[in-house]
Parts: sequence; C-alpha cells; structure tokens
Amino acid sequence: MTIQVELNSESEARLTAEAHARGVALETYASKLLQEVLLSPGRQRAKLTKDKFHAMLRVLADGSERLPELPTEGFARESFYEDRT
Repeated sequence: MTIQVELNSESEARLTAEAHARGVALETYASKLLQEVLLSPGRQRAKLTKDKFHAMLRVLADGSERLPELPTEGFARESFYEDRT
C-alpha cells in the first residue's frame, strides 16, 4: 500500500536526518516507524476508573488549602482585557 503524508518542514528535516543517520532510505525508515507504532502493544489507552480519577484529583488538590483566596471579580473577562477597548 502506498500513502502520501504531509509533514511540516521541521518533521521532514528530523525524519530525513534520522534516516540518514541509520543509513536507510527515507521511505524505508518512515515505513518502519509507522509499523512499529501500529504493532506496539502500548497503543491501547488505559481506562481511567472513577476511583483512579478521584485519586488523581486528590493529588492535584493536595496543598490547595494553603493557596491565597482571590476575589472572583479578578477573573472577569474585562480584567484580562483592561488595556483593550
């Protein structure tokens, strides 16, 4: 199968440099990378259980009681754009 992929200039340069460093053709290296990603066992996303989600939130909130209280009007849209009309 043949596919066509659009790359930005930075990605293209990196891919070209990596292929050159390995001494293989650009197409061969790109194909190898794609196959590795598709065949890797870690591709499937782990499901986040409700308990794990709540545990993650507790870790994020840990210490938040020591944060200063800020007035809610400081978060009004107008406060972010004071210098713009």
